[in-house]
Amino acid sequence: MRKSDDQKKQPVVLVVDDDIAVRLLICESLEQAGMIVKEAENGLEALSVFKRVRPDIVMMDVKMPKMDGFTACERLRQLPGGDEVSIVMVTGLDDVKSIQQAYDAGATDFITKPVNWSILNHRVRYLLRAREAFRDLCRSEDRLTQAQRVANLGNWEWNIVDNKLDWSGEIYSIFGLEPQAFGRTYEAFLRLVHPEDRGYIENAVDRALHENKPYSIDHRIILPDKTERTVHERAQVIFDETGKPVKMHGIVQDITKHKKTEAKIRFLAYYDVLTGLPNRQLFKEYSIRAIRMAQRDGTKLAIIFMDLDHFKRINDTLGHNAGDKLLEKISENMMVVIRASDIVTRIDNESRSKTSLSRLGGDEFTILLPDLTEIQQAATVAKRIIKCLSLPVKVAGRELYVTGSIGIAVYPDDGEDIDTLLKNADTAMYHAKDAGRNNFQFYAKYMNELTLSRLNMEAELKKALERNEFILYYQPQVEVATSTIVGVEALIRWEHPESGIVSPAEFIPIAEETGLIIPIGEWVLQTACPQMAVWHKAGFNSLRIGINLSSNQFRQGDIVKSIKNILATTGLDPQHLELEITESIIMHDVEEAIATLWKLKEMGLNLSIDDFGTGYSSMNYLKRFPLDTLKIDQSFIKDIMMDPNDQAITKATIGLARGLGLTTIAEGVETEEQLTFLRKQGCDQIQGYFFSKPVPTEKVEQLFLRSDIVKAKPKHN
Repeated sequence: MRKSDDQKKQPVVLVVDDDIAVRLLICESLEQAGMIVKEAENGLEALSVFKRVRPDIVMMDVKMPKMDGFTACERLRQLPGGDEVSIVMVTGLDDVKSIQQAYDAGATDFITKPVNWSILNHRVRYLLRAREAFRDLCRSEDRLTQAQRVANLGNWEWNIVDNKLDWSGEIYSIFGLEPQAFGRTYEAFLRLVHPEDRGYIENAVDRALHENKPYSIDHRIILPDKTERTVHERAQVIFDETGKPVKMHGIVQDITKHKKTEAKIRFLAYYDVLTGLPNRQLFKEYSIRAIRMAQRDGTKLAIIFMDLDHFKRINDTLGHNAGDKLLEKISENMMVVIRASDIVTRIDNESRSKTSLSRLGGDEFTILLPDLTEIQQAATVAKRIIKCLSLPVKVAGRELYVTGSIGIAVYPDDGEDIDTLLKNADTAMYHAKDAGRNNFQFYAKYMNELTLSRLNMEAELKKALERNEFILYYQPQVEVATSTIVGVEALIRWEHPESGIVSPAEFIPIAEETGLIIPIGEWVLQTACPQMAVWHKAGFNSLRIGINLSSNQFRQGDIVKSIKNILATTGLDPQHLELEITESIIMHDVEEAIATLWKLKEMGLNLSIDDFGTGYSSMNYLKRFPLDTLKIDQSFIKDIMMDPNDQAITKATIGLARGLGLTTIAEGVETEEQLTFLRKQGCDQIQGYFFSKPVPTEKVEQLFLRSDIVKAKPKHN
């Protein structure tokens, strides 16, 4: 029962939380402040208690069993009296999604966890005062002028007949004015409203006067010092007995801080904190609106999906701070490119869509290009982005070079909704990576078939290790001077139960992208080293074995320890193990590579640069690497008898190796003419089909035993 006005009502607070400790703390704090506290341990129980006690305020946790806080809030609003009660959701400070969902469910306010117990009572009393003020304002027109003053809240009355406007002292404070400086007319008030909001106010007042519609609006005001504030204004019209409007009563509340908090929450919900770009959610909203416009106008739009190439390496080597700085600078550079492009940003209130650069997360970016007149415009933007990325970016005192792979999907050709377009643009981006990276690809339907095949292979690849489906083949390495086998290179093959032998060219790139290359590489080492130890015991004790290390293996922190453990387990002499590493791996972070190579060298291992000449080694760095062998890539050997450039490169490589005291191995030797040329140039060893293709264990053992192979007579297999 409602108490009389001269009696002080003891407020009733319903505390809903499944954590009994939190409930007890809140109850004790509020009861000490003179409030009656009722409890419920979940949303379902809260509905029952609410019907019984009709509290003044409900404090409700978000996550609870049986019924969560959001659902309970919506259900409470539907109960008798539920539209008037203040509902406060208790959630985490950075839980933006929960805060937004709480407001959508009908919450009045939220209190952040952990609860600041010293101000809890004040916060609750503030909410109770505000609730009481607004309830009285709505219930009784003749009591509007008596609305209790709460923090930054004032009341006003406008005598419509003589255009006289009376403000309470709080409103003068909010507007930053002295009473004598205000003209006290409706027009004088409008001059204080932000120019962009005046029409909004005039329309609201007009509807109130002519349609008897009270209004509740937010608008901006301009203070004498030209600063802005945001206020919430509520008003209602008083009519005489003839139906003529004679007065308006209203309140004004300064909600500037609240609006800033809302803006911050919106920013966290719709923008990327690092770059300030729209995030996935906002990008999708822009795109949905753009698709709707394109559908209406019969135009096209494009979704550009870009992923930075090898960005993980930067995070792994320079740290995440450097990676974040790089993303910031790349975002700034791309914004300049988009603004400078032929696709201009178009905004006409809310009726037009706009070009938008967004960061979806990590190193993934998207660009919305609406209102295309021709598809080539999307290609133009993509080319400019690729060109922009080719420029060096200075981060942490280093000049970094990055590239990007871009996929493009076009509406309506490649999809009629944003999810389909994003998926297809993403698919096209991966095909750009497969095409060598640093390029763009338009989506085509066949790509999804390839993507599905790739996903299937990835799934099968994960099972291959468990099922022991990998096998090793070995290709002999032959000394040119004596034509004897001096070593073998271990080459992995996948013996799929249904597809048969799968080429490394098909599964190694997938293994590298998924990280499976590390356990696969570990398997190769653990399989090849014991096998070489077996051959040594069989009498072939001068043979060495070459094993390729992937970039992931080389850069993992425990590679040295891992190899040391394998050698110790197998008993293989380190001098008979040669690790083959590509130029690109060691040039990624030269100083770190040198340190790792020396640790491996100190173990007694042989170190080889694989595919020499295809990377970007610096001669200055090359002499600092503790290498034993340079392997000449087969691309230079294939046409060596016809291409003078291949001959020159091969001669130079052999001369360079000789000068540095390194052994040379030519890969891909298939003809006697090639062998003769290499022998003449002083190449030390060869490897290729001229002597033997890669073969299984039992067949390579036969090669060791056959004197015609071991003693210099070539044979084709």
